[in-house]
Amino acid sequence: MPAEVLLVKAGMTMTEGTVAEWYVLDGGVVKSGDLLYRMETEKIELEVEAEVPGTVRHIVPAGTAVPPGSLIAYVLAPGEAMPAGAAVTAAVGQTAGSARTSGSGPETMAGVPDSARVPASPIVRRLAKEAGVSLAGIAGTGPGGRVTEADVLAARAAPPLAETVAVPAVSVMREVLVSPLARKLAEVLGVALTRVTGTGPGGRITREDVETAAVAASAPAARTGATAHSPRSPGDAIPLRGMRKVIAERMHASLQDMAQLTMGMDVTMDEAVRLRAQLVDEWAADGIRVSYTDLVIKAVAKALTRHPLLNATMTATEVRLLPEIHIGMAVALDDGLVVPVIRHADVLSLKGLAEQSGRLATAARSGKLGLDEMAGGTFSVTALGMAGVDFFTPVINPPNVAILGVGRIHDAVGWDGDRPVKRQEMTLSLTIDHRAVDGAPGAAFLATVKELLEAPFRLLV
Repeated sequence: MPAEVLLVKAGMTMTEGTVAEWYVLDGGVVKSGDLLYRMETEKIELEVEAEVPGTVRHIVPAGTAVPPGSLIAYVLAPGEAMPAGAAVTAAVGQTAGSARTSGSGPETMAGVPDSARVPASPIVRRLAKEAGVSLAGIAGTGPGGRVTEADVLAARAAPPLAETVAVPAVSVMREVLVSPLARKLAEVLGVALTRVTGTGPGGRITREDVETAAVAASAPAARTGATAHSPRSPGDAIPLRGMRKVIAERMHASLQDMAQLTMGMDVTMDEAVRLRAQLVDEWAADGIRVSYTDLVIKAVAKALTRHPLLNATMTATEVRLLPEIHIGMAVALDDGLVVPVIRHADVLSLKGLAEQSGRLATAARSGKLGLDEMAGGTFSVTALGMAGVDFFTPVINPPNVAILGVGRIHDAVGWDGDRPVKRQEMTLSLTIDHRAVDGAPGAAFLATVKELLEAPFRLLV
């Protein structure tokens, strides 16, 4: 009986996935464990292996979005026929950009670049594209000739071939590391990326770099009365898709399905500021830089052990208190927001927590987060202090029942008797699902977080 190939369900909240690329042609032969197709969801990419050997027959072409669990292909054993009524035609392969060239073997694709057939992970493909390196010209050192990140970096660092010396200088382009959003923005603004100096990690060009270059280029035009370009103009239509679409749907559903209540509390941060400064110096040799958000996350984890009602999930019939404390920390990206999870945050030392948060934030911004690193959060923390925000109303990340917002640290005035005293304060914004948690327990939790931050040495034990 033909083996069905179903679109993998990557996470509980996944509602749709795209067959971004077929690694095996329609009619091609695959072995167990070979890469079969690449799937894209709203937040991640996955490469899926064949579970059985045989001949692959596509049901849907590359670029098709379907619900998880949908039938996308069959794998046929030798001599096996397609099931009756199976909708497979030659046009499928052609639509997917993978029609076989006449007289060619099953590994030859018409119209598909050689690099598309090279075994490599999505991260490696992205790195090669940003570095301007062709995967087809790289000898992979991974299992089965798979191209690794090290292979791409080595190819990027290799000197150009002698034949390229005679090429006029104007046609030689330097390697450009640039985020997808920055690249699109550069196209809109007419900015040449080769003339932009990147300020991101490893010289990566960011959106801000492109905007700065566009402003600099438009300055002479502005002096002559010309209108400067801007990334967004009145009348523009911004498509609601990908990560932005998912965020919109989840946040709207969150507000529709929950009775959300937000409360705020000011925290005196003088001792926390002093402790962080000491820890930054103490842990510098280990490459760990603790942040104020790390202090808040640790305080939240400790507070949740005393206030388990906020470490819970709610169903139609019950509020389920969760036995483990996994804190989701919101990380802003160019095109949306992701929430990687710090597991067992109550058990981790502050130093271990800071190390984990730094690693997860870096992975999030470089697109290297795995599914397991974004799943299972029991409470979320989101910060807007770096944007100069004092108080806001964070929206709960389902299926949690609470989320804490972190504002900026700012100068304030307290009182020592009748004498005004300068101090540093921060406002915390707690949103609870009032169906599961009442205002008084929410306020008690917030008070415990405040207490821990105002005597922060307790976060070290």
